[in-house]
Amino acid sequence: MSRPSLPSPSPFARHWDLDPEIVFLNHGSFGACPRVVLAAQDEWRRRLEREPVRFMHRDLEGRLDAVRARLAAFVGADADDLAFVPNATAGVNTVLRSLPLQPGDELLVTDHEYNACRNALDFVAARAGARVVVAPLPFPIAGADEVVDRVLARATAKTALLLIDHVTSPTGLVMPVERLVPALRERGIETLIDGAHAPGMLPLDLGRLGAAYYTGNCHKWLCTPKGSALLHVRRDRQAAIRPLAISHGANSTRSDRSRFRLEFDFTGTDDVTPFLCIPTALDFLAGLLPGGFAALQQHNHDLALRGRALLCEALGRAAPAPAAMLGSLAAVELPCSDAPTSALGVDPLQARLYDAHRIEVPVMRWTQPKHRLVRISPQLYNDVAQYAYLAEALRQELASA
Repeated sequence: MSRPSLPSPSPFARHWDLDPEIVFLNHGSFGACPRVVLAAQDEWRRRLEREPVRFMHRDLEGRLDAVRARLAAFVGADADDLAFVPNATAGVNTVLRSLPLQPGDELLVTDHEYNACRNALDFVAARAGARVVVAPLPFPIAGADEVVDRVLARATAKTALLLIDHVTSPTGLVMPVERLVPALRERGIETLIDGAHAPGMLPLDLGRLGAAYYTGNCHKWLCTPKGSALLHVRRDRQAAIRPLAISHGANSTRSDRSRFRLEFDFTGTDDVTPFLCIPTALDFLAGLLPGGFAALQQHNHDLALRGRALLCEALGRAAPAPAAMLGSLAAVELPCSDAPTSALGVDPLQARLYDAHRIEVPVMRWTQPKHRLVRISPQLYNDVAQYAYLAEALRQELASA
């Protein structure tokens, strides 16, 4: 069988090493690291290996301080309230496994929560004798009011914490966390926000948001190397939060830094170069379009809306969420299927799109009954022609099915 004629990505794709034989429409899963950032990482690794002891013991602390200050300015935080973690799932686990939960406590979550973090919530609840309470959210959804009303309706005097995605993974919805955080704090309930997709996708002001805990990936929409994420802990909550790996900082006698910083800055020998590349990634992305990051975020949002419109038209579906609830992720409902997924959970339609059309895009069986979704996640290297190609491929495959 001859290969299909593939649509071209945008001219900005020259900055990435993406396979030209694949229509890559899945930036949201793992991100994609630009060449200039990979080159910076290579240089950091050379500097580390040139004199590992000097790099790790004498120089690293100051370098991490500089990166933390730069990242803090970008996300609207005080640098002393930020810690580096390898990914948002680790950030969520760090907080959940530090909390002094008691039997009878309730942990509130929505049914749009990312599976890995929901598993962590279930784990700590079972260990402590706490109970997970689920606030079901509709999809399609009319607006943010439905989220606020349904979450607050499940909050009780026993609720110890809300865990919520800032941008939901399966449905691509931007949750109204700026409304939920203060509303729950008035009831004495703190919030842990899984912002896996948010840094780089959405404007952030973590200090103003005021959540007790916020974690987000840098390797997705900030395009840093894999293994770089942030954990923001409000100052009054830092004493109770400990890293997943307890290391030298636990009994340090230093008084020039907070215990939070001492414990999180070194948890054992690891590759720290992904964190050190954050300033390079920020500079690179901000310089791609006139208008900087705001223009980049707007571009990706607009492309998500255009791509979604093409999919909805091809599939005969109405838009499942208002544009105001989207960032750079957008999901569209597909017809249900009873066809079994692969051993790795891959939907046969996703496999067919890859094998026959060379399209990399997720097709997800969501836990809500009768939901099957295709999700797009535009980055600057994508072009609207790629979404037109996906729409036609879906129309063909579903018609033949």
